Amino acid sequence: QVQLAESGGGLVQPGGSLRLSCTASGRIFSIFAMGWYRQAPGKQRELVASVAASRTFEYADSVKGRFTVSRDNAKNTVYLQMNGLKPEDTAIYYCYADHTDALGSRKDYWGQGTQVTVSS
Repeated sequence: QVQLAESGGGLVQPGGSLRLSCTASGRIFSIFAMGWYRQAPGKQRELVASVAASRTFEYADSVKGRFTVSRDNAKNTVYLQMNGLKPEDTAIYYCYADHTDALGSRKDYWGQGTQVTVSS
């Protein structure tokens, strides 16, 4: 099993910044991709940003130029630097890890989520 622990959410004013962190622990064999999804009230969960082990990045159009995802493979940690936050960024942010075990079984693991609220 793999566990994901998130931190860094909170309340921030429009235009402000936050940095989310997520660290994977447990029986880690190989993590292909790590990243972040978010879910706002009444909306579906959507991909925010992800980074593969090959350093391939993917961003939602709505956050390009404002958010930056990064990864420390040695620490099994993924970060999300969020700048220029807008009220529409308000959501619960979930970390995920695309993990493959020693037998080649692939599974997505999820964190419990951290609340980000952008409001004046």
